[in-house]
Amino acid sequence: MELLSIILVVASLLPFSASDRQGDALYDMKLKLNATGSQLSDWNQNQVNPCTWNSVICDNNNNVVQVTLASMGFTGVLSPRIGELEYLNVLSLPGNNITGGIPEQFGNLSRLTSLDLEDNLLAGPIPASLGQLSKLQLLILSQNILNGSIPETLASISSLTDIRLAYNKLTGQIPPQLFQVARYNFSGNNLTCGANFLHPCASSMSYQGSTGGSKIGIVIGTVGGVIGLLIVGALLIICNGRRKSHLREVFVDVSGEDDRRIAFGQLKRFAWRELQLATDNFSEKNVLGQGGFGKVYKGALPDGTKIAVKRLTDYESPGGEAAFLREVELISVAVHRNLLRLIGFCTTQTERLLVYPFMQNLSVAYRLREFKPGEPILDWSARKRVAIGTARGLEYLHEHCNPKIIHRDVKAANVLLDEGFEPVVGDFGLAKLVDVQKTSVTTQVRGTMGHIAPEYLSTGKSSERTDVFGYGIMLLELVTGQRAIDFSRLDEEDDVLLLDHVKKLQREGHLDAIVDCNLNSNYNGLEVEMMIQIALLCTQASPEDRPSMSEVVRMLEGEGLAERWEEWQQVEVTRRQDYERMQQRFDWGEDSIYNQDAIELSAGR
Repeated sequence: MELLSIILVVASLLPFSASDRQGDALYDMKLKLNATGSQLSDWNQNQVNPCTWNSVICDNNNNVVQVTLASMGFTGVLSPRIGELEYLNVLSLPGNNITGGIPEQFGNLSRLTSLDLEDNLLAGPIPASLGQLSKLQLLILSQNILNGSIPETLASISSLTDIRLAYNKLTGQIPPQLFQVARYNFSGNNLTCGANFLHPCASSMSYQGSTGGSKIGIVIGTVGGVIGLLIVGALLIICNGRRKSHLREVFVDVSGEDDRRIAFGQLKRFAWRELQLATDNFSEKNVLGQGGFGKVYKGALPDGTKIAVKRLTDYESPGGEAAFLREVELISVAVHRNLLRLIGFCTTQTERLLVYPFMQNLSVAYRLREFKPGEPILDWSARKRVAIGTARGLEYLHEHCNPKIIHRDVKAANVLLDEGFEPVVGDFGLAKLVDVQKTSVTTQVRGTMGHIAPEYLSTGKSSERTDVFGYGIMLLELVTGQRAIDFSRLDEEDDVLLLDHVKKLQREGHLDAIVDCNLNSNYNGLEVEMMIQIALLCTQASPEDRPSMSEVVRMLEGEGLAERWEEWQQVEVTRRQDYERMQQRFDWGEDSIYNQDAIELSAGR
């Protein structure tokens, strides 16, 4: 007994291990954030190694290098002890309701490369100590209520490539060096930028349509673009070389074993047997749906967490393999409250699987058209939330990811609903990374009938405006509750395409006939009209005429729609007159000549 006491005394005098200190700091972070019982439930103070905790990523030496806790509803404050995580590279807490200030101790995170605290309720000044973060590349503090001036110390961070401080209560002068950062946004403050000053409040790299850039900015942008292309080219060569070397290997298929030669990102890696048990051996009764690359199964982990498992059945084909690599990469870097979060993945020599949280309210399409008797329908307020939330998610993919992300299959079936009926954009299986200021050209046109933009179908070129077109069709789905293409309308001599059907009713002034009958007249007529107008602006035949998703967000918030709509009406009247003249001359039918019938193509063009 005496020996045990001596051992305990000696142990208490020894310094804490790195894991102990990190675990204590993270647990204090959990307490300060007011995490509920269901949030961060595996962050156990008695567990020695925090590297097994959810949303915590460590390096090979068990040092915490990444903490990502986006859109989890935290209402507390930031713990100063976060500054003790000396190896931390990434700290991401966007989309919560965190109050208080940013602790000065964050300046001790000497290895930090990315700090994202966007869309919270943080107040007070930006700590000058952040200027000590010499390796920081990404600083996002937008959409808080921070005040005071921008610290001059931030100008000394030479590694910064992206700084966003928009929509706070900041005042005073912006350090001139920050205008040299490749991507910046200081909009929505009382700062020295904008129309009356030398520099715009947002860089042209982040926001399309900026015209005030200097010649120096153009030169820097061009040189940066060339360097970026060279780096991308080098990476492609390296990746291709690695892929060829793997192809030369001879694999022995051992059922249920992980292929340890493949490691994608920093996400949780599930064992095959975990997912096999979670889905009841991938039982057909657990199938939630089927997409272009395989089925999605409902499952449950041992702790009761419900999951959705996408099982890719054709990963050996170029499309299937590429889809897996693309989705893992995209979802791991795209973090937003309106984007579906990827929990993890599983790889074996014969399987590729993706694991997501289960969305108990399924998809918007289900709630519009497939709900069972007694189940709640989407009321008008919920449909408005879907419209604005989906727009914000797409805006993030297009304008806040570098390289930008194009979804390529935006539709109601790919927008899921969480327990609070908040929308999250899912299914990035068709998404494509494209370099900034580049258009994606693909030899395969993939999408869903009635949702594909005309230029994508005819040329194979996709861009942000391709997604805008699909988003416009989704708005019409929200208003009407109908499918994008419905051959049953032929029985009533109506247009097969929902877009043409709505345009016809809009011209005739029959808006009441457009609205989903399931709403039982419980909607705001002016809001319906506004949503239809935005939908028609988004689905114009020419991609150049369509608004960007950031413009769509502003229009949904009541800014700039009237001017765009008046312009559209004038153009549409002229087009309609030209069409009627041609119809009279050639005796053509009523089929639309402006919106080609989009069909699903999956093979090479």
